[in-house]
Amino acid sequence: MKPAPFAYADPDTLEGALDLLARAPDAKVLAGGQSLMPLLNMRLARPPLLVDIGRIASLRGIEAAEDGGLVLGAGVTHKRLAHDPAVRERWPLLAQAASLIGHEAIRARGTLGGSLVHSDPAAELPAAAVAADAVLVLESRDGGRREVAARDFFITYLTTDVAPGEVLTAVRLPAPPPGAGMAFEEVARRSGDFALAGAAAVVALDASGAVREARLALCGVGGTPVRAAEAEAVLAGRRLDEAALEAAAEAVRQAVEPEDDLHATAAYRRHLAGVLAVRALRRAGERASGGGEG
Repeated sequence: MKPAPFAYADPDTLEGALDLLARAPDAKVLAGGQSLMPLLNMRLARPPLLVDIGRIASLRGIEAAEDGGLVLGAGVTHKRLAHDPAVRERWPLLAQAASLIGHEAIRARGTLGGSLVHSDPAAELPAAAVAADAVLVLESRDGGRREVAARDFFITYLTTDVAPGEVLTAVRLPAPPPGAGMAFEEVARRSGDFALAGAAAVVALDASGAVREARLALCGVGGTPVRAAEAEAVLAGRRLDEAALEAAAEAVRQAVEPEDDLHATAAYRRHLAGVLAVRALRRAGERASGGGEG
């Protein structure tokens, strides 16, 4: 199919884009286009105007913050996110998640901001952002600038806290817990397919090898990324042995509420959530104890 007719603008400044969106509140922002273009072609979206932000250089930066965190421009591509040295050093969880998205051609065009705003429940980067305690920066012509925690940004299926006229401009990642290990695990039917379920884990250990801090977020098992707070609480102060990991997996299975669809049953996704939580937590724990990158 072909999209319905629309007007097109490609400003080269953020101010120009925000002005266009303020004057046309029904317009759609085009970033990498890997999610929006299929919706247009199937006529599931019929915006009167596309505002292409791909030429705005200020949205493509990666900055290492003095506090040990990162500031990522919303226009950073998945490919760059997967390979950038600063990301791999400070927040390898984001690099790992980005490397699992689609295929090389998709990663070369798709963007961090596009993935977060599209908010597909199976997408890797929203879950990674929630596990990282990321803060999302939104800007508009009239409303100025506001910041939203990633765990509050995703409202429901394909719906976020972006207001009309706003653009997601940056993602701020705080410094990770000292010595933390990170891992992203998922199951898909084929390489490059949407994940049936995925798990993002961040684990920091104390001097005795017990869990000082654990973060766990899941994708594919609800309308938004699921922060598994119950599982995190179960692990606090415990070593990551089989009993602790199984207790965390059971907490995950109790917390998630997946639905049946053409690709998997709710029961299977619930089972996967527990399995992937264990895999991600175990690998993150091994990396925290010096067993590998991330």
